[in-house]
Amino acid sequence: MAVSASELRQNVYRLLDEVLDTGMPLEIERGGRRLRIVVADDVSKLSRLVPHPGTINGDPEELVHVDWSAEWRP
Repeated sequence: MAVSASELRQNVYRLLDEVLDTGMPLEIERGGRRLRIVVADDVSKLSRLVPHPGTINGDPEELVHVDWSAEWRP
């Protein structure tokens, strides 16, 4: 994403938070040149995942072959 220096000045905290949240660099255009703001340490995309309770984590084949005969009542 590229912004002007004026837009950066008006929204500096929001834009910096966006860079931190997304990991995407921010480019600032000034005097016909571009500057780039990036996160210094690479943030893992996996660390930003939101937990989803109730989601099955494992091999789907194990679910297909579950023996429910002991639980079944006709």
